[in-house]
Amino acid sequence: MNPLSIANAEITKFFHAWLETFASYVREVDYAAAKPLFHPDVLAFGTHNDVIPGLDKWVLTQWDHVWPKTSDFRFNLDQTQVLASSDGGTAIVIAPWTSIGYHEDGKAFPRPGRATMVFSKDGDKWLCTHSHMSLNRGVPQASHANRPVKAW
Repeated sequence: MNPLSIANAEITKFFHAWLETFASYVREVDYAAAKPLFHPDVLAFGTHNDVIPGLDKWVLTQWDHVWPKTSDFRFNLDQTQVLASSDGGTAIVIAPWTSIGYHEDGKAFPRPGRATMVFSKDGDKWLCTHSHMSLNRGVPQASHANRPVKAW
């Protein structure tokens, strides 16, 4: 097993850009653009979800219940940590995020959380193979916006 340590500046810069790209797809509710960032057999879970096997099931059981119902999703890059294996084949990203949720009456509320994502390198391409995104304690799970999905 190759030990993980704080990633160098180049790898950290790459994953900061990856997070910015992914966050923009969440804000745009663009599933089609986001899917290629993940391994088709990704394992994921969230605040109240058991392990979700596979990208298509993850889209249906989490993305589709969150992305259209929230807005302004962003990662806090200043607080993000990136770890990388010494062989360059594995990376772990730990990143807090923010978003806006909406009560049933339309009133907005802060909806912060955190993410841990595991990446594997396949040739020159990094794919996320595991994602855990969860809300901070005390944040309402339900949000009631109804934004259209840009692309499946």
